[in-house]
Amino acid sequence: MPQPPSKPTRYQRTRKDHSTETAEDYVEAVAELIDANTQCRLVDLAQYFGVSHVTANRIVARLVKQGLLRTEPYKPIELTLTGRRLAKSCQERHEIVRSFLIAIGLDSATADIDSEGIEHHVSPQTVELFRRFVKRGQPNSSD
Repeated sequence: MPQPPSKPTRYQRTRKDHSTETAEDYVEAVAELIDANTQCRLVDLAQYFGVSHVTANRIVARLVKQGLLRTEPYKPIELTLTGRRLAKSCQERHEIVRSFLIAIGLDSATADIDSEGIEHHVSPQTVELFRRFVKRGQPNSSD
């Protein structure tokens, strides 16, 4: 029988997940805002997350340095190719987790809230199992 990962290993993964949460949330939000409004401005992000303009600005500056976003003063925020890929991946993972929660009987409003946190802390293997579970529950689906 396989041994569970050691406690340090489990905590290392959790710390890593926490370190990428903000970046994932921001690129996902930028993509959503661009889709909804054709552009994303700093004020939109601050409002979206309920944070100050200064907080949103610091995070955007960090994500620009990480190569996920692109912007200039007084210009809209854009996703780089890497940022677009990350946003798409995050959106897909989020929807799979949300669909799974609804499939096991959770109401939609709670699934919206819970999936926002869970999506950052599940392994690719777990997300794949969630996807398969949801797919099996749909009529005429085959793996």
